Amino acid sequence: MRVDIYRRAESGHRYSYLAVPEGRLIPEEATNTDWETEARGLEGGARAEQMDKYAIAGLERQISEKGYAITSVNARVAASD
Repeated sequence: MRVDIYRRAESGHRYSYLAVPEGRLIPEEATNTDWETEARGLEGGARAEQMDKYAIAGLERQISEKGYAITSVNARVAASD
């Protein structure tokens, strides 16, 4: 499964990340914050190589359940840029 990744700034120079299936819009329930495009067309699932840095646990399960996957509140990622 290929996904597009978005990010939003959090306090403490950290980010939360949102993954949606490639080419799909961010679902309405997740559009109430300002998401910036981080990456397009990344390989998710079993063949994912770059997904660890986004700290999105259960990517395929989350997408299956709600149409998107998001970083856990407890796993926000420190800014690297």
